[in-house]
Amino acid sequence: MSDPKGFIAIRRQDPKRRSVRRRIKDYRELYEPLHPEVIRSQGARCMDCGIPFCQSDYGCPVQNLIPNFNDMVHRRHWRDALKTLQHTNNFPEFTGRLCPAPCETACVLGITDEAVTIREIERNIVERGFARGWVRAIMPVQESGFKVAVVGSGPAGLAAAQQLRRAGHQVTVFEKADRIGGLLRYGIPDFKMEKRVLDRRLEQMRIEGVRFSTGVRVGEDLPAGELMERFDAVCLAMGSEAPRELDVKGRNLAGIHQAMSFLEQQNRVNAGDLIEDGDRITAEGRNVLVIGGGDTGSDCVGTCHRQGARNVTQFEILPRPPDKRDPATPWPQWPRVLRHTHAHEEGCDREWGVMTTGFTGLGGFVRRAEAVRVEWPQGTSGGPVKVRGSKFDIDVDMVLLAMGFTGPRKNGLIKDLGVSLDERGNVAVDSGHQTSVEGVFAAGDVRRGASLVVWAIREGRDAADGIDRWLRSPD
Repeated sequence: MSDPKGFIAIRRQDPKRRSVRRRIKDYRELYEPLHPEVIRSQGARCMDCGIPFCQSDYGCPVQNLIPNFNDMVHRRHWRDALKTLQHTNNFPEFTGRLCPAPCETACVLGITDEAVTIREIERNIVERGFARGWVRAIMPVQESGFKVAVVGSGPAGLAAAQQLRRAGHQVTVFEKADRIGGLLRYGIPDFKMEKRVLDRRLEQMRIEGVRFSTGVRVGEDLPAGELMERFDAVCLAMGSEAPRELDVKGRNLAGIHQAMSFLEQQNRVNAGDLIEDGDRITAEGRNVLVIGGGDTGSDCVGTCHRQGARNVTQFEILPRPPDKRDPATPWPQWPRVLRHTHAHEEGCDREWGVMTTGFTGLGGFVRRAEAVRVEWPQGTSGGPVKVRGSKFDIDVDMVLLAMGFTGPRKNGLIKDLGVSLDERGNVAVDSGHQTSVEGVFAAGDVRRGASLVVWAIREGRDAADGIDRWLRSPD
């Protein structure tokens, strides 16, 4: 603990977002950088508490050694801080931008004061590492002779691939899309993470020897039987891709889209892909309704602003969260509390406790959304109850469904391999991440359901460890 009074004398300082007026005109990242000396002083706020809950599963699933690198940053030992961070986290540049920072809500200082700016410190460590050339390829000490296939190139697949390659295995990552990255590439808007951040990490992995194969639908282009014959082990990391549907009248009207289709297309446009006018999903000049109040819904709101929407409304079926931590989610748990994202700062009419009941249209295009207000008398676990006489409708010309995901797609590879599923419909695994089929492992959202990027990285690392131990087992 380099400054015993740091948490008393120094106030929390967060990076500032670029002004709304400027940022909605482009897709560049939101935040302006903090000066390195500010980051250094923020590191001094860490209490080096006896039991750092920031490192627990409540706080950091990859179990970053947070007090250690906070202290190193304050002492200007940036390179040591990078080594410490890379010891537990393959991609701190992803988590430093995309993770909601449960480490901060589990920070002991946060019980009575503002938590340490852990995520921003983490991001600055790795960015300095890239800028100074400290982030380099790590080559395996010895080749194992084993070949492993990783299906899916999101954060779980990439983490598994990098760990396996560094352990000496030949690794091929298969991706059905035309570019590597999965959700990082096509699900995360550029204003949250510019794709140059992803590309520089992929280049490191290529140098390390990871092979990438795009445009391959494993299970179709590469049948399951052939996959098992060609590789000694397989890691399923396809994510939770089945979107939750809205089964109401008028759902088939034109202008109603799943959120991921909308977000992916804009990322493709940003990447320079040409989209035919008839296929373009755009919010320009439209009254947009976003159904779903989570991160994906927020990403849709921010993208709509940049496309030039007339106005944006967001419906959430759950009740409005409290302004302060709900007693039902005490420290160090992730708190249920009202959060205003960058997208809401840019403008959005938010409605809580609203159930969408149908759509009406004109000429086959959506024109109105019908809804009713609901209450949750038994809490969110008891189910919503419609409020009598609360029906209403609003004018819309575009609707985006951002209601989450129900699990992995079952048809295709999962069905062909014959792996068992758990009670939630996700791929079931044992303690070593192996499925019911010997030699087939699973990691990330395909196993645990839609979750955080930091959990995906943890899953990929754990699955890689299980695969390595299984391959090297004398049995």
